[in-house]
Order: sequence, then structure tokens, then C-alpha cells
Amino acid sequence: MLRLTNVILPLDHPEADLAAAILERLAIPAQDLLGFTVFRRGYDARRRSAITLVYTLHVEVRDEPAVLARMSGRTDVVIAPDTSYKYVGQAPANLATRPVVIGFGPCGIFAALILAQMGFRPLILERGKVVRERTRDTWGLWRKRVLNPESNVQFGEGGAGTFSDGKLHSQIKDPKHYGRKVLSEFVQAHAPEEILYVSKPHIGTFRLVKMVEAMRETIESLGGEFRFESRVTDLDIERGQIRGVVLENGEHIASDHVVLAVGHSARDTFQMLYDRGVYVEAKPFSIGFRAEHPQSLIDRARFGKFAGHPLLGAADYKLVHHAKNGRSVYSFCMCPGGTVVAATSEPERVVTNGMSQYSRNERNANSGIVVGITPEDYPDHPLAGIDLQRELESRAFVLGGGNYDAPGQLLGDFVAGRPSTQLGSVIPSYKPGVRMTDLGPSLPDYAIEAIREALPAFDRQIRGYALPDAVLTGVETRTSSPVRIKRLDNFQSLNTRGLFPAGEGAGYAGGILSAAVDGIKVAEAVALSMLGRTDVRGGEQQGEQLY
Repeated sequence: MLRLTNVILPLDHPEADLAAAILERLAIPAQDLLGFTVFRRGYDARRRSAITLVYTLHVEVRDEPAVLARMSGRTDVVIAPDTSYKYVGQAPANLATRPVVIGFGPCGIFAALILAQMGFRPLILERGKVVRERTRDTWGLWRKRVLNPESNVQFGEGGAGTFSDGKLHSQIKDPKHYGRKVLSEFVQAHAPEEILYVSKPHIGTFRLVKMVEAMRETIESLGGEFRFESRVTDLDIERGQIRGVVLENGEHIASDHVVLAVGHSARDTFQMLYDRGVYVEAKPFSIGFRAEHPQSLIDRARFGKFAGHPLLGAADYKLVHHAKNGRSVYSFCMCPGGTVVAATSEPERVVTNGMSQYSRNERNANSGIVVGITPEDYPDHPLAGIDLQRELESRAFVLGGGNYDAPGQLLGDFVAGRPSTQLGSVIPSYKPGVRMTDLGPSLPDYAIEAIREALPAFDRQIRGYALPDAVLTGVETRTSSPVRIKRLDNFQSLNTRGLFPAGEGAGYAGGILSAAVDGIKVAEAVALSMLGRTDVRGGEQQGEQLY
């Protein structure tokens, strides 16, 4: 099998042009082309008047060695890599103990799935409810202003990624093709097959709900066991070795191998870890607002006359500005044709996030517009970032009127430094509602200054972005974990053997795909440890890539 990269064709090319492009690239007659598949399809919209599709193809040809010899030295024709997943081992039939996975978001799902596929029969503990009950509770906040602190956008089966755009792309290095394993398992769980080849795959919330249920059923069929509404409140640690976990009801569950995949909002868990002496350190994250524009404005700016083309869908964007005060302002978790959602998990606090359905056909585009901050911006304490998040979320609650409405401001008013009193042409999508006000007091002065400078600058990258009637909704604080639970190259905690910090909450991922990939790596490390082997694959993944 050969891999052909950078095969460029017009946006509306006939299907037969793909085969013709292969024949031309390889300089072979038609009878020597035995078959091909599309491995990746993206688009190049740098020239709006001539948008092209860019393909990576896997091709079968007659006499492959001769073709390769003729293409010697070229980087656009190579042997296609083996992207199939290889398990690191198999659990023995007489397995004495089973691993515990805490949390069932993207990281926990794949940690549990890989362990189950290797025969380790994991026990999964999730503090929230099953995904359909969780969905009802989440709608309770959005529609009735009733928050369930244990069942919401952050907590419950599927994790925070369930109520998101369902983006499945990442910038992490992936030489072992773990991402392909993730996408393949999603397709097995009834995701659309196109996620295997489009360059920016996404699924959307409604489809994610069904997929999470299907993956739970698969894990159960392989011997995994689930305990929902089971919050872990303590760890049993003996001379630096994990021996089990303690649930809120006092129950002790013994295990020498515990995967900690709790997500970026498990603040009580982070406090417990710190109190128990597990090594935790502060890490950078970002704070800001959600910006909403008409999706049609973004489509025209990005695609010109091709706006609305079915192969392009709703346009996205990626923006960054380096402000004069030294801060970087950038777009985060951009949701084409989506909605801004209430994402708090604690009473009397307001947090925003973005979400899209598979269709991406809502009237507005939204994105986080956020400012990077570091531990130097708050007191020198491992959990100080959490304190800052809580302070800003409490401010937003008050500015929004104290009823879970979010504070909002027109972009033009924000840049001019004057409060907003009424909406313009853009109707915000956040539920329960948006209270127009002055967002100036909602963030530290350095963040407000940087965002005020960035918004007009973004207009030079996307014409119309500084639309005065665009709506900013506050606040966005859960961009990534404010802590890192440091781990060694064997993926175990720096000072607690048998504890495997993983995913976004541990500070090693950002987004569905990177969290899922980290779950696979950690599952492999757990399996090798339980089998008494030390050949951990992959090493430590530093930092996170944000959407």
C-alpha cells in the first residue's frame, strides 16, 4: 500500500479526478491501479476565490516495488504506515486484582476500554449520573436555573466533552497512531465514518450521547463494571503505594492500580490529593469570554462565494494576537453554528463554554476569546489557580444578576469601555439568559486590556470580526486544568506508586482526542505494570494542546 500526500483538486471536482490524479502522480496506466481509499481530506481556503481540496490517499498498485523505485527520493509517495492498534499484553486468567478507573470522560472511557479489551476487567467509578439522566439535569440548569453540583456539564458519564462541539482533532504528536484507534472505536460506536478521513472531524452532542452509551455497553460486555454516583473522597496510600480508594459513603475499594481521569473541574478531588500528599503543582491556563457572531459573517469571510458549500460546512477560525502588555489572546474551542452553554459545576458561579450539534446549523458562531495566564499571576500555591477561577466565576454570577444568567456586553461597547444596555442585531444563545452590563470588572485588568486590543486586531484577520453588535458573554475559566498532577515516564504519580494521573484534569491533555489518546497510553502503562513489565510505550506527554 502506498501513501500519496498533497493531492490537490478543485472544490467541485468529479469523483473520477481522484483516480486520474493518482495515475498522473505515479505515472502508471489505469490497469495498474488496483484500488484506493481516502485517508484524509482537508481544504485550503487561503484563496477564497479558488478553494481546493487536499487529499492523502492510500493506493494499491500492481508491482509496488517498481513504482516505489521509480519514485525514489520523493516525499509525497511513500509506503503507507501501519495505523492498526497493537495491544501491549493480555491479562492472565487468574488475575488477582482489577484496576480502578476514576472518571468516565474521554480519557477514562479509553483507559477503561483498552484495559477491558486486554482482559483486565476494570472497575469504573463516576461521580455523576448516566449520560441520559445527566442530560436532563443539565437542561435543568439551562431551562429552570436549577444546578445539580454532581450532574452537569462537567460531571457525569461522558465527561465535559459530551456537551461540546465534539471536536476530534488535536496537535499532539502521535507516532503510534493512537488517534486512529480513537476514531475507529468511535465509528464502532456509531459515529459517522467521515471522522476517519475529514481533516477536522467533529460529532456533536446528540450523537456523543449515544456513542458514550454504546462504549459503556462494550466495556461491560468485556467484563468491566460501572459504579455511577460514586464520588471518590479519599485514597488509601501505604508507604507511597496506592492500596485503594474510599467513596463518599465510606466504602473502601481495594486496588493497587488506580487511573485518575477526573477532568479539569474536579476541584474537591484536587484538594483531597493535595491534602493526602500527592504531588500537585500549579500550571498555566487561560481566562476570557465567549464571542458570538453571525455564522454567515464568518462563512463569507472565510469562504467567500463558496460560503455554504456542503463539503466545507460552517466555517471555523483560529486567531491569535500578542498584546502590547505581553499577553497572548487567542480563540479557543471555536464552535461553528453552535451555542454558548452554562458550564458551572458549583453553586452561585457562572461559567461559559461552547457546544455544537453535528449539523452545526445554529445562527451564531461562538468561540472563547481568552488570555493566557501562568502561576506567576496568582499566589504561589499549587491550588491558587482554582481560587482565581472561583473568584472570577463568582464575579460573573453577581454581574449576571445572581440567578445564573451570564453577564454580556456588545463587542463595540466593550472595546469603547462603556456598559451595554440592550442587544443589537446578534441574539446571544446562552441559557438561562444574558444580562447586558459592563464586563470590565469580570476579569483582571491585564486580561481586559489585552482583549480590548485584540478584538480590533482580529478584524484584520477576519473581515467583520469587530462587528459592534457581536456579543461577549462572561466568563470562560475552564479552558484547561489549573493544576498538573506530575507523573513519571511510567505514567505513575511522581510520589505515589500505582496512581496514574491522566487526561485533562491531570494536566496532560486538552480536548477530546488528546484526552482519549492519553487514556490509551495510561491503560498500556497500567497493563504493563500489572504484568510486571517495564517497557512502557510513549513516555511522558508534556503539557496540553487546546482544541
